[in-house]
Amino acid sequence: MIRLAFLLALVAHPLAAESVTVIHAVRAGTALTADDLTFAETETEDGFADPRDVIGLEARVNLYPGRAILARDVGLPTVIERNAIVPLLFRRGGLTITLEGRALGRAGAGEPVRVMNLSSRATLTGIATETGAVVVN
Repeated sequence: MIRLAFLLALVAHPLAAESVTVIHAVRAGTALTADDLTFAETETEDGFADPRDVIGLEARVNLYPGRAILARDVGLPTVIERNAIVPLLFRRGGLTITLEGRALGRAGAGEPVRVMNLSSRATLTGIATETGAVVVN
């Protein structure tokens, strides 16, 4: 009976988990390397438990030591900066139309980004490519 109570207490109060954090303050826009990372004993649902999942990602916000790195705090390396002039690509069948647009946010390859078509001033959402273009369909 005592063993059962002990096991139930363990299940009700999980042991503190380790989350990935940074050794020193890291500014937004900096790519994370293995030298930047360590562990902290914090409980978080949206954090990383394995530093290999964070290496190579870019800090989207300033990161501070002792605070767990959350999924929303990091992202793919930026290929499109805010206010950059980018090519807008519209493809349908064999037809490709290319226009210029202004990026209204930052994005990594494969991420959605809002852009303003400079010809019509219309706001569109497209997917950033590795080359810095935006595919709009």
